[in-house]
Amino acid sequence: MGGTGDVLANLILFAVVCLAPTVLFWCALRVPKVVGWVREKRAQPQADGPPIERVAADLRRVHRLLAGYPSGTPAARRLGTRQAYDELLTVACRQVGVPHRLGELPEGMDREIERLRVEQSLRERGLAVP
Repeated sequence: MGGTGDVLANLILFAVVCLAPTVLFWCALRVPKVVGWVREKRAQPQADGPPIERVAADLRRVHRLLAGYPSGTPAARRLGTRQAYDELLTVACRQVGVPHRLGELPEGMDREIERLRVEQSLRERGLAVP
């Protein structure tokens, strides 16, 4: 009466019924670990670059250097220090999500105003900059 197709179908059904509880139990044990891992990855933003505390300390240090240069300091040294300060401001902005145009503006009054605006925006977000 029954052909080989019926026997094969019954064997496949038997295998599924035997293996299903084991597979489901294994999955049930793994799901909490996977969910915890996903939550952990979503909760912790991945920081690019050094810790923000170090960036803030470097900003304060370089700002003190700029403010403390005597009147006879070579222009190249002042320019290099300002560029280092701008780079630190850029890193801080990236880490706390402040938009800036420091890389777009040429050296001069507009860039100085942008520095002041960026410093204020960073202060508003809790970063202690000079």
